[in-house]
Amino acid sequence: MTIAQMLEQSGILTLLGMCVVFSFLVIMIAAMNILRVFIKALHLDKEPEKSDTSSSSGPAPVVGTQDNGAVIAAIAAAVHEKESV
Repeated sequence: MTIAQMLEQSGILTLLGMCVVFSFLVIMIAAMNILRVFIKALHLDKEPEKSDTSSSSGPAPVVGTQDNGAVIAAIAAAVHEKESV
């Protein structure tokens, strides 16, 4: 087998491989779009609405009023430990 034949064969294999990958990506995008249509048609993209909040098992958390000092300290300790390694 000459060098020219080997280069020709490697070029054909490269093009074949790229075509296989490209066709797989096209099929995957089409499947994702079809799945999106089915999900929207069946209304599966909506979260179920919760009933009254008074029937929940515990008190509703209040956002922004809790002390974040412990969280900040834990993050600082982790960063300090990571830097010392």
